[in-house]
Amino acid sequence: MADHWDIFCRVIDNYGDIGVCWRLARQLHHELGIRVRLWIDQLDVLTHLCPQVRMNLGCQQVDGIEICQWETCSEETQPARVVIEAFACEIPGCYQRSLLSLHESQPNPPVVWINLEYLSAENWVSECHGLATPGSSTSLRKHFFFPGFTTETGGLLKEAGLRGQVRRYQQKFTSQSSQATPDLWARLVGKTGENQLPDSQKMPGELRVSLFCYQNPWIPRLLDYWSSRSAPTSLFVTHGLATNQVAKWCGYSLKAGDRRQIGALELLILPFLPPPAYDELLWSCDFNFVRGEDSFVRAQWANRPLIWQIYPQEDAAHHKKLEAFLSLYLRGFSNVEAVSEFWRLWNHIPPDRSWAHTSGIEDAWEKLLHFRQEWNRHSEEWADRLDRKSNLANNLEMFVRKIREETSSS
Repeated sequence: MADHWDIFCRVIDNYGDIGVCWRLARQLHHELGIRVRLWIDQLDVLTHLCPQVRMNLGCQQVDGIEICQWETCSEETQPARVVIEAFACEIPGCYQRSLLSLHESQPNPPVVWINLEYLSAENWVSECHGLATPGSSTSLRKHFFFPGFTTETGGLLKEAGLRGQVRRYQQKFTSQSSQATPDLWARLVGKTGENQLPDSQKMPGELRVSLFCYQNPWIPRLLDYWSSRSAPTSLFVTHGLATNQVAKWCGYSLKAGDRRQIGALELLILPFLPPPAYDELLWSCDFNFVRGEDSFVRAQWANRPLIWQIYPQEDAAHHKKLEAFLSLYLRGFSNVEAVSEFWRLWNHIPPDRSWAHTSGIEDAWEKLLHFRQEWNRHSEEWADRLDRKSNLANNLEMFVRKIREETSSS
């Protein structure tokens, strides 16, 4: 009989939290044969990632996953024997009581309760990964599970065969260089209508850049610069905050499907892209601006240079997280300072004794271009290094088996 897991998710960072949970649920089910029930507090957010989801249903089956609205969880809900609360979302009290009752009345196989934490490259993560919560008043303990970039952590989400899929796509995409941007645009916005790019947009030296970001005061300066360069830049602007900021710079509204030529800058305004289409965008661009956690991880599998805007925290704790990742990501790379400078500028990290920016965002961008090919190679090597480690879903499944064995033998 297939194992049954519950995943609980509260939406905090728009599509980031549910993006991670949805990918995890699908991988657990399709690759490991686990029955998964996904609880979510904002079903409307999931409908963007998965258009088959219906808003008027309390529970429904989509792509093999049972999806339930958070408020339908009650005293009558039968808990699963493996429970994941994503990003410390705190499962409902009624469910906790039922889970404890199941744990005490039917101890075999043991119940496993996991808090899936946020992704971080900080050193302390490996020390806390897998630990049980201290001071519990019951025999049911919750365990911390940390995604990460090393073998001492829980790893990253990665579907089986993803690396081969990326390579095959990029080999084909590169061989179509003269038609690559118009074809990509047509696929992302749809081949019908008035959106197709004319052949005249195929220019030597063109840079393809994707932009997915939070509010960022540097955007107008970068747009000014890209529009004034001699070499063309095709900027694929994602739905939401990125489009709003670019529209403000333009001085007029923009909608999905619009394209505007402003100097050397071509603006390509995208609709909301479901995960497979967003992956294709990342694989196709020369540089990817990403934010939060889900797009940040997907960009690392894309073999391309990325610029990360980390989720901002009031106490500036995100500065340490960003520095920790830079230290790991750029190990063995010869142009550490140029990448670090741009990332710190982009994230508004104030200069201190460890670094001082000597140029504006425009000069920092030019520095990146000087070693673009080297950064490309490093991006692929980084993805290969990550690929040699076990992925998050498999590590979770192994962790559950380990906890059950330890519980049964104690």
